Amino acid sequence: MTQGRFMKNIEFAEPLILADLVDYQEGRVVSRTFAQTKAMSLTLFAFAAGEGLSTHTAAGDAFVQILDGEASITIGEKDVVARAGQVVVMPAEVPHALHAAKQFKMLLVVVKASD
Repeated sequence: MTQGRFMKNIEFAEPLILADLVDYQEGRVVSRTFAQTKAMSLTLFAFAAGEGLSTHTAAGDAFVQILDGEASITIGEKDVVARAGQVVVMPAEVPHALHAAKQFKMLLVVVKASD
């Protein structure tokens, strides 16, 4: 079963290992979007060592779950390190950036106002 109404790029009705659904590629940030609406987005990422996302803001609260490796995250003026199994929430409209000192994979859920 491969087609749904709201989600894409993932097999339906199958047990899957989330971290295995995206591969590391040297010198790249790889992403796989599962859902994107006005109210939310759900995206899986793999960051090669040395890669990252420059400082930006999001219209919604961003929930990051680290699946593999270790991420350096700057949220406003605060620097945090998150490792596999940990989650970090970045508030809406607060500047944030991510950097991969070591390669890492993460699941990103952004939740926005639905109106």
